[in-house]
Amino acid sequence: MPDRIKRDMRLELDIQRVWKDNFRVYGARKVWRQLLREGIGVARCTVERLMKKLGMQGVRRGKKCWTTIADGLLARPTDKVNRQFVAARPNQLWVADITFVATWTGFVYVAFITDVFARYIVGWRVSRSLRTDLVLDALEQALWARRETAGLIHHSDHGCQYLSIRYTERLAQANIDASVGSIGDSYDNAMAKTINGLYKTEVIRHRGPWRSIEEVEFATLEWVDWFNNRRLLDAIGYVPPAEFEKRYYRQQEESADAA
Repeated sequence: MPDRIKRDMRLELDIQRVWKDNFRVYGARKVWRQLLREGIGVARCTVERLMKKLGMQGVRRGKKCWTTIADGLLARPTDKVNRQFVAARPNQLWVADITFVATWTGFVYVAFITDVFARYIVGWRVSRSLRTDLVLDALEQALWARRETAGLIHHSDHGCQYLSIRYTERLAQANIDASVGSIGDSYDNAMAKTINGLYKTEVIRHRGPWRSIEEVEFATLEWVDWFNNRRLLDAIGYVPPAEFEKRYYRQQEESADAA
């Protein structure tokens, strides 16, 4: 048997493993990146060729859909982000938003809070209701996970859940500076919408239909753990969010030791 065929057979096993280990959502580019991280030297075009041969492909993003309910009568904080979703460190800027999932027993709603620096999801919650408790529970999880909130900005859209008295008071208690998009369109909270879109593409549309809120909650738990600790994100150099944050803290420690 020719050497090329033998090598292709070995690569096919590795490609299938990586694809299955990552919820079958990776396309050729991310499968290739993961193989390189594992020390498996292969050209991207080879991965593309073998995935096509195996009938494997990544998931594709669908149409966007907005969920938070704007309330023009509520007082709202100023826009401190101005669509510049960048951060120099963890716990500098969080973005928050809500999306929905259709189940056989009705709609359920999912709230996420994401740290912009590494796109790390710091808080999330699934609920049958769009009431303020949904976003408050996600916020409490984020505050439990991230104790250092000095200088932190929390950014959202005009949703009434985020402008409620209970929510804004909780932000103030945690010394978090609230920010709300000024224009009123989807670009005001683009990064949070991106996280929602990935979630809908990689979990909800990919693995549905969904029978109950319990199914959605467990799948969301699985996805958040994978997203934070194993999913490769091109925006931060094809590493997982947790690894990107650890690299930052390691560099800070090394700089402090050198000083």
